[in-house]
Amino acid sequence: MSSRITVGIDVGTYEVRAVIAEHNGPNMPITVLGTGKAESKGLRHGYIIQSSDVTKSVGEAVRSAEKASGHKIRRAFISVGGIGLLGLNSNGSTIISRADQVVTENDMEQAILAAEESIPPNLIQNRKIIYSIPTLWKIDGKQVFGRVLGMKGVKLEAKVLFITSIETHLDDLIEAVEEAGVEVVDVVASPIAASFVTLSKSQKIAGCVLANIGAETVSIVVFENNIPLSLEVFPIGGMDITSDIALGLKISLEEAESIKLGGITSTSYSRKKLEEIISARLGDIFELVENHLKKIGKSGLLPAGIVITGGSSSIGFIEDLARTYLHLPSRIAPLADPQSRLQLKDSSWSVAYGLCIVGSIPEEEERLGFKKHGKNILGNITKILKQFLP
Repeated sequence: MSSRITVGIDVGTYEVRAVIAEHNGPNMPITVLGTGKAESKGLRHGYIIQSSDVTKSVGEAVRSAEKASGHKIRRAFISVGGIGLLGLNSNGSTIISRADQVVTENDMEQAILAAEESIPPNLIQNRKIIYSIPTLWKIDGKQVFGRVLGMKGVKLEAKVLFITSIETHLDDLIEAVEEAGVEVVDVVASPIAASFVTLSKSQKIAGCVLANIGAETVSIVVFENNIPLSLEVFPIGGMDITSDIALGLKISLEEAESIKLGGITSTSYSRKKLEEIISARLGDIFELVENHLKKIGKSGLLPAGIVITGGSSSIGFIEDLARTYLHLPSRIAPLADPQSRLQLKDSSWSVAYGLCIVGSIPEEEERLGFKKHGKNILGNITKILKQFLP
């Protein structure tokens, strides 16, 4: 496979999606060569319960993408999501080591390490840190805006977001994909991958929350000053809405799913009752989002509002409902990324497309403020996070 071709595989609970794309050089559009998808089996809330079924689903999606593109998939970037994904914020500090009190990369690494060591053991147990994101720096108690490297002081402090996954879940995911004959280049948190397609730089700078409503989970990531501040996953999703519709209208799950997404069925039903059923469950979801924003002090304080993506984002009145619950501007994720010009079939493909953008960023990009962790996660994903810097 050409070095100009990248592959993203989004292993979701409902479907596995694979995208093959070709990057045409710096600041050039990315061309999609082929896509493929398959019903996802062997997962529950994002974690693997039957590895062989996951391998089979990945294989089907890969073969479909290969047939569409005419290219063989040997290596890919994959997403990790589900309830095993968690963002942890922690603080750390260190005394600046040089005699002239100039901050070095080693000082920055020591402050990040101190923040990692400050995480309560019960929160980090059985978890693997995928990467760490410094969200705030202080020198001698004063916040630093912009680059901290090269400044002078006595004490360096860092507030760090650690994005983690349950270690067994992550290992099982990598093994299942590689059993399908695909080498895992690296692993990216699903909400981070989706943000490359669904959010503009101006939205990330102003402050926004990206909410991905998947089949069994809702994942959110909060951005401000072009940096992820928080990440959370809730064990509720589009299938809960479908189940509510099936019970409320006394119809099959298949019909309920079609009705949820605006499809035409032979069943007659009250439009008002349907909206009440859907609104109740979406209300639960947006209450969880609002409670999280309150917890991190960002309730009502994100000028770029909430951007909604995922399989259930096509529900007709979801934007109005989000606006009501969160008191923020609300919009559905756009179907095209202005930088890569990727034309999305629908926003449920945002993670897979985002992985291709991640893969298109040159290996020689320098790491700027982010540290990659983990022996089983290959490569240096921190090169992608330059996109989050001003």
